Amino acid sequence: MALEDAKSQVDVTFTRQETRGLAYENTFGGATSFLRRKYTKDLTGVDLAITGVPFDQAVTNRPGARFGPRAIREASSLQPYDPPWGWDGFDPLSEFSIIDYGDLAFDYADVPKVPDLVQAHISGILAAGARSITLGGDHFITLPILKAYVDRFGPVSIVQFDAHSDIWQDDDMDRIDHGTFMYKAIKLGLVDPARSVQVGVRTVCDDTLGMNEISARDVHEKGAARVAKQIKAIVGDNPTYISFDIDGLDPAFAPGTGTPVWGGLSSWQAAVILRDMAGINVLGGDIVEVSPPYDTTGATAIAGAHVAMELICLSLWNHRKTNLTQR
Repeated sequence: MALEDAKSQVDVTFTRQETRGLAYENTFGGATSFLRRKYTKDLTGVDLAITGVPFDQAVTNRPGARFGPRAIREASSLQPYDPPWGWDGFDPLSEFSIIDYGDLAFDYADVPKVPDLVQAHISGILAAGARSITLGGDHFITLPILKAYVDRFGPVSIVQFDAHSDIWQDDDMDRIDHGTFMYKAIKLGLVDPARSVQVGVRTVCDDTLGMNEISARDVHEKGAARVAKQIKAIVGDNPTYISFDIDGLDPAFAPGTGTPVWGGLSSWQAAVILRDMAGINVLGGDIVEVSPPYDTTGATAIAGAHVAMELICLSLWNHRKTNLTQR
């Protein structure tokens, strides 16, 4: 890159005017928005907003996912030079208006207020006509996010990648617990379990409330491509939300998480499944439980950044060559 060209690429997170297009700033310099998207609170004409919820006070074991959004953003600086690989030339960064909406602000010492703040935060994005991809944070945040989506679109299907079902019984709807958010989502009628599926599960839950399950062993034995077809058959054309807990991956690929469980998916299996899911009616998604303090290599955050890119592609795939904001 010539010197003059390099000067024009300084801190594109703040200086770029157009919300579309690839980015060529040095990976090791500049402000790290997600994929070097423009940092802005202006949702005018935006198709998709990336936002962070750095909340980890609902964990049952190791905290640290509050640092997940920052680490995922930094890891993503490796990606916006080219269209995503494996998507047949589809380039959502150039075709759609995608921004980094920043993080949810909340009082860490006033935990009971956090769920309503998360719901309102996402509701504001959806009300502007945009979709959202959320960087967590622990998995509890998916519950208020789902409430925001259901308020706008009605009950949804969910595809959840996870080592845990998170359907353990918890009838106190005011408890804030990342291990019971899906139990509450089903009981509250936010999710249709018969048209939803959990992938990579490898822990015991006695009653999954009718949720379909594809265990990690199923993935290993059936193969990733076949599993993707099974997922598509389950959700059909239902409006679908995708939630990816990074512990769905084996700790060998994602050690930086709070409740690691051996025997999980490999990175390539997750990549194939996500890419082969293209075509389902994806409304939005999240990547949660990335806990950088437990991974000095940064591999977990890198995996999280790639998952988030796949979620962007899945959310916009059916709308390529069109403009979502004209709907």
